Amino acid sequence: MVDRFERFSLAISEISKYWHKIAAEELEKYGLKGPHASYLIALEKCPNGITVSQLCEACGKDKSDASRMISILEKKGLVEKQIVDGKLYKGLLTLTAEGKTAAGHVSQRASRAVEIAGKNLTDENRDIFYDSLESITENLRKLSREGIPE
Repeated sequence: MVDRFERFSLAISEISKYWHKIAAEELEKYGLKGPHASYLIALEKCPNGITVSQLCEACGKDKSDASRMISILEKKGLVEKQIVDGKLYKGLLTLTAEGKTAAGHVSQRASRAVEIAGKNLTDENRDIFYDSLESITENLRKLSREGIPE
């Protein structure tokens, strides 16, 4: 019999594995990898620009990961950094025209993938599922900060 931990861990692991595979296939034509998808989508949602710190928060990533991803996106001509108050580190990241095209493609394809993946869910079950995921995420976030109580 599979316990809740095994069932939860396996499901999350498989979802992540298949999502990254799908994202990688969609981004291959831009010379990007799956992890770039969340950055492009977050940047698309902020047409007036977003700071690196805000992008980290939006994507749930640390600054070193974001810096690597932004560097690649800049080299590919998908993102540009605007200097604010003469300081590059305060700069706003924005999508270039090509970046907007790539982000739009990724966003549209991601929405379609999520629609197909959840096709057997009723609206009520979908709401319960997302509420549950948010609750689990918040509880795990708290545990990672404070540790597991004795």
